[in-house]
Amino acid sequence: MHENTETPELPVAVIGAGPIGLAAAAHLIEQGLRPVIFEAGNTAGTAVGKWGHIRLFSPWRYNIDSASRRLLEVEGWEEPRLTSLPYGSELVERYIAPLAAVPAIRDVLHTGTKVISVSRAGMDKTRSRDREQTPFLVRVQDTAGSTADHRVRAVIDASGTWDKPNPLGQSGLPAPGEYEAMEAGFITAPLPDVVGRERARFAGKHVLVVGAGHSAANTLISLGQLAKNEPGTRISWAVRTADVTRLYGGGDQDGLPARGQLGTRLRQLVDDGHIDLHTSFTIIGFKTADTLTVHATTGAGQTQLEVDLLIRATGFRPDLDILDEIRLELDPAVDAPRDLGPLIDPEFHSCGTVPAHGAKLLAHPDRDFYIAGMKSYGRAPTFLLATGYEQVRSIAAALAGDQQGADNLELSLPETGVCSTDLGGSCDTPATDEAPEEAACCGPAPGEPALLGIPTGLAHGRQTENA
Repeated sequence: MHENTETPELPVAVIGAGPIGLAAAAHLIEQGLRPVIFEAGNTAGTAVGKWGHIRLFSPWRYNIDSASRRLLEVEGWEEPRLTSLPYGSELVERYIAPLAAVPAIRDVLHTGTKVISVSRAGMDKTRSRDREQTPFLVRVQDTAGSTADHRVRAVIDASGTWDKPNPLGQSGLPAPGEYEAMEAGFITAPLPDVVGRERARFAGKHVLVVGAGHSAANTLISLGQLAKNEPGTRISWAVRTADVTRLYGGGDQDGLPARGQLGTRLRQLVDDGHIDLHTSFTIIGFKTADTLTVHATTGAGQTQLEVDLLIRATGFRPDLDILDEIRLELDPAVDAPRDLGPLIDPEFHSCGTVPAHGAKLLAHPDRDFYIAGMKSYGRAPTFLLATGYEQVRSIAAALAGDQQGADNLELSLPETGVCSTDLGGSCDTPATDEAPEEAACCGPAPGEPALLGIPTGLAHGRQTENA
């Protein structure tokens, strides 16, 4: 292991080279600060590329950061049509990759470099004396397993949540046999490309999708297309809610039309019998043999399903292990920064109703450390890219000493349903006529605001997902 201390003026570390991380770097550059970007994948936007076959609900105008646009325009970049809806692959090819190739970004971007821990140089989290004046130490590991330490003046963690999906069992825990089922290949990664590169894996199989958010809806619709052309393909869908009405969203009333259409198409597949829907379904265990046996409880008692493959669409949670030596202050329910947590509770807020927020709400007790982007929303990512862009613009201004710029927040979003969520998360007890109080766990109580779009539903958003 070696330590990188070559430069007299320390840079700002940005963890993650997705759209938010690259936007953070662009804003830092505009503020006259020097970023250093660490990306675990081999290219910028690696995580986005894994769901490249999925179309975003938000048009291009919400997906392009202002400082990033200015860097790109200098290089002669051609802006996409702002009203069109990009696929994840288009977001990478037409925006993320060109931005990563801009010299000011390219020269400070380290791909294949995973951050394994963040601390203060020479002290653990218990040490307080001179803490704010002490540089951060970011330890990274390359693909060959070699480690290096980088001293930096500040850290922006924009590493997202893609690599840490929520478990399938009740109470937020893995179900017995879940790890064994994963190792045996019965449980797939989220958002598989079932009609594209992974078609052969799913054709003619009995596939169970678990989850009730946009990832589940996209996957179920794709499986419906596959089943039309591949005889023997069966689709089951399991959710923890008893009433699925709210799962289908706001239809043509949704402010993001593509999202409304998704719910409408999903409802039609269920009504036509192409998808076998299992409600009040809580997984309590797995058994692996030639097929996967899924044991569950329902409103009618215990049951089991025999399936060939299970697609996990239960959402994601942040990986906080790399921050063990950082002094964090997190909301106890959603693992977001403490002051942000109540503002993003997905039971009451959609992506359009969360107010603009920046450095002040994202700050932690360790000065100049910030979590931004999807990871800042913890387990409640009712999130649009535009929200993250405003976050990092404010953070960059704060790090540059421009407090007025950091506090002057502006954000215009579609005030409508949830951007991404899972209704079948940690609510383990289904609502019934005899126990209506349980409904509040998986949906708003009477008199609370109803959201358009596929809703978040969970109290405190303990289980959520990317779209």
